[in-house]
Amino acid sequence: MPTIVARHKVGDIDTWLKGHQERVEVFAPAVSSFKTFQDSDDPKSVVLVLEVTDMEMLVEIVNGPKNIGLKAKHTVLEPIIMSMPVKL
Repeated sequence: MPTIVARHKVGDIDTWLKGHQERVEVFAPAVSSFKTFQDSDDPKSVVLVLEVTDMEMLVEIVNGPKNIGLKAKHTVLEPIIMSMPVKL
């Protein structure tokens, strides 16, 4: 189960924060848990650290057309940058 880091900006941080439970439900098919962070120098920049159980499903949730309305509702701004673990 890889840990993925996702970063993006939001248009309105209060709106985005209020959508937390909805994000829990949307990500549930692809992740076992996630933690939410906010950049200390940019309150509109957020980071999710996700414990992924189904990578293909996560990509579909993040990039698929099904959740375009949800992104708009939560004021998610593109790009969404996803970082993968590096094997050393």
